[in-house]
Amino acid sequence: MSAHESMEQADQAKEASGENKRIALLIAIIALCLALSETLGKGAQTESITKNVEASNLWAFFQAKSIRRTTVQTAAEEMKVYSGLLTEDSLKAAAAKQLEDWTKTAARYRSEPETNEGTEQLAERAKHAEEERDLFTARLHHYELASAAFQIAIVLASAAIITSMMALAGVAGLLTAAGIVLTALGLFAPHAVHLL
Repeated sequence: MSAHESMEQADQAKEASGENKRIALLIAIIALCLALSETLGKGAQTESITKNVEASNLWAFFQAKSIRRTTVQTAAEEMKVYSGLLTEDSLKAAAAKQLEDWTKTAARYRSEPETNEGTEQLAERAKHAEEERDLFTARLHHYELASAAFQIAIVLASAAIITSMMALAGVAGLLTAAGIVLTALGLFAPHAVHLL
């Protein structure tokens, strides 16, 4: 081997080493983006599950209040019929008092703004929890797709080091940019693009 060939090989090795360092830096940046996307995804997943449980609990409470209201209304209707059959004034007065109490109770079960636990308020709260669940679920989908893009980018960048095919590093860079866009969409506009 001549001195000239030896210098050329040294230059090529130096150039490859520089490219490998740049790709290694790219991999480190992609790994950072992946870690952020995964962390945001886990947070969104937890919030989505929490809001789903909250909505389910509120709907169960709504159903219980509706059953109670229906039971009290049925009892009030029966009392109306029964009080028409009464002849004693004291019994009629007691029946009227009970009918009034049941009517108030049924109205309270329907709307109870002071405690926010009437069926109207419970339905509103449950719908709000469902909207929040849907928001976090949309975010989760964006973060998951971003994570997939970052993972594929890491594989392609690693393959670029092994094969010296710089086109793979370019594709890895494009996938990284796509992952960053998806993460940003998840953060700031999860309903702007419907992905899943």
